[in-house]
Amino acid sequence: QVQLVESGGGLVQAGGSLRLSCAASGSIFNITTMGWYRQATGTQRELVARITSGGSTDYADSVKGRFTISGDNAKNTVYLQMNSLKPEDTAVYYCNADAKDFNSGYRPYWGQGTQVTVSS
Repeated sequence: QVQLVESGGGLVQAGGSLRLSCAASGSIFNITTMGWYRQATGTQRELVARITSGGSTDYADSVKGRFTISGDNAKNTVYLQMNSLKPEDTAVYYCNADAKDFNSGYRPYWGQGTQVTVSS
C-alpha cells in the first residue's frame, strides 16, 4: 500500500500565497505521476496540476501563471506553490499519485485532502 499525507492548507486572503506538500510512503515500488486535484462544494473534483517523475508538468488553465508544481523524487514528495490566490480557488485539495507497490500493479492513490480557503 501507498499512503499520501498532505499538509499546508489553511485560510488566506485574496492575493496571498500558500504552499501545499504531499509525501508518499509505504511499500512504494515506483511512482510515475504525482499531482493535485481540488473539489469545491457542489462541484466535481478537477485537476489542478501534475508532474511526472521525469519532470513534465501539466496545469489547469485557471491556475496557469499562478501555481507551480514541483517534486522531489528522492523523497517521493510533491509541492504546490499557490500565488495570487483568488476566492474561486477555495476547495479541498487532494494529492494524487499513480504508483505501484510491491504487491500489485499501478493504480491511483489519494490523500485525505486539505482545505484551502481564500477570503475576499
